[in-house]
Amino acid sequence: MFRHISIRLLLLLTLIGASVHIQSQSLKISLDSAYLLMGRTTPLHVNLIIDGDPKGQLVIPKDSICDKVEILDILKADTSDMGNGRKEINRDIILQSFDSGVYRLNPILYVSGNETISSNRLVLKVFPVEVDSLQSIHDYADVSDVDRKFIDYLPDFIVDYGLWILAVAIILGAGAYVIYLINRKKNPFAAQPSKPIPPYDKAIDELNRLRAEKLCEQGKEKEFYTRLTDILRIYLHGRFGINAMEMTSTQIRHVLDNNEETRLSKENMNRVLETADFVKFAKVRPIPDDNVKAFNSAIQFVEDTKPQPEPEETAENGIKKENEITKQ
Repeated sequence: MFRHISIRLLLLLTLIGASVHIQSQSLKISLDSAYLLMGRTTPLHVNLIIDGDPKGQLVIPKDSICDKVEILDILKADTSDMGNGRKEINRDIILQSFDSGVYRLNPILYVSGNETISSNRLVLKVFPVEVDSLQSIHDYADVSDVDRKFIDYLPDFIVDYGLWILAVAIILGAGAYVIYLINRKKNPFAAQPSKPIPPYDKAIDELNRLRAEKLCEQGKEKEFYTRLTDILRIYLHGRFGINAMEMTSTQIRHVLDNNEETRLSKENMNRVLETADFVKFAKVRPIPDDNVKAFNSAIQFVEDTKPQPEPEETAENGIKKENEITKQ
């Protein structure tokens, strides 16, 4: 009799242990709402609690959880440790339905070896979408006049790349303006050409400026004679068309001797050229009187060869002088 009691007690403890083990592992599913509008989606929450590491797997249908409810997506599982070797796994399944009605969802299974856990079953009610019955047929709407702006008439490439085009135009304009300023700085009189100065006036101005600098008094005789002869050479080119800048002193003397307008005053030019050649090439230092004579000879040559006034202008000046004498 004691033996029978021991066997029954052992069986009872085994059943109690199995029951406790089963209760320690659970699989539940839940919905945020038991109602769903047709075409919308809703998550199905799966909650699994197991002992130890999850060696089994959830069995989830691939396409649908019932005939009219489709599985749109299965999200990634989230596992957390509950302590005492227990694990909690949460996972969401996105459901969607395009048919209205009340549907009983199939359970989710967890299989681990020879042991299978089944979840509870839920009911989902899908409501239809309100659709216009087309009892009232509406005509096409009239063509409306749209307010247009200036930008609507521009080509598409200008609208799409307008800022880039503007930036390139600004850069090109700035570059052109800088080039203009540089050229103007190099030649400030290029944009405003002035009236050419007559050769006689230009020569007299340059000679007066040379005299005011007093180069001989500073011991710069070579520079003085170089500038003096250059002034005369430029004068010959402007006044008579003689390319004196490219000629030697001998060639200049020969040309002046054959020119009717310069023949009478050629001695003044010869005196300047002779003294200048001694200073520049023979390195002779002239006395102050020679410098004065050379400068005066240059002045006299320019004065002797300056252009004569026109006959009409001379006649007018004569009439004016006669009138002045008569008044007196």
